[in-house]
Amino acid sequence: MAISLVLAHISALLVAALVLVWALGFRTNFFLISSYAGGATSVTHPDHLYSVLHYLLMVIGFILLAGEGMLAHRREAAQLWLQGAALGFAISGIWAKFKGKNGLLANFYSLHSWIGLLCLLLFAAQWAERFLRFWRKGEGRRARAAPLLPWHVFVGLVAYGLAVAAAECGLAEKLASLQAKHGLSRRSPESTFVNILGLALAILCGVVVFAAVGDGSGSAIVGSNGHRHSSSKLALSHKKDGDDRISESWISPPF
Repeated sequence: MAISLVLAHISALLVAALVLVWALGFRTNFFLISSYAGGATSVTHPDHLYSVLHYLLMVIGFILLAGEGMLAHRREAAQLWLQGAALGFAISGIWAKFKGKNGLLANFYSLHSWIGLLCLLLFAAQWAERFLRFWRKGEGRRARAAPLLPWHVFVGLVAYGLAVAAAECGLAEKLASLQAKHGLSRRSPESTFVNILGLALAILCGVVVFAAVGDGSGSAIVGSNGHRHSSSKLALSHKKDGDDRISESWISPPF
């Protein structure tokens, strides 16, 4: 799985670079003040800045850090803090979007915002569950967590997939707005660049999920005697004595 992990990290760096180039190198950049090509715009500089901060925080801060947390699942504390930071960036990104002149309700009308809210609720609930479980010491916590492990992995996959889906919807919404309201050509470099960014996000999602699942709780578990065990039999493993004890390196699922 080393190759998939390397590809996941490279994909994350590529997405981060693309988002930064889009923010700083095109007409949607931080330094826009009063006009787009083709005419004046009603977007003031502070509102535009909040809009740009929204997708910087949500893509680089939320999606990329959440993915890195998934890949760090064998280090439970690292995963917890990475995904906690991702949650903080997500909340800040939503705050930045709602800070604009139109307020909360005006930005809560699209499929993009609805998917994003559902994703955030699932992610926050799962992180809270993991945070509480992290501080519950003892062997019993692993046995008690075993029946919930498939659901934990499933919810993690859904939340990460929803995060990427929300980002894709947001890119499509932003591009449609630029083309309809500001005269951006469908064949312009910026339109092509946004499409490339969307494709890179989709590839990132696939690579991260593959790397996490392939190296995560769904794979076989190797005991101290070299025997392989299914992670679904965790509760039974605690009844065994001797050398057939399960290695504890697996205990943190990838989400």
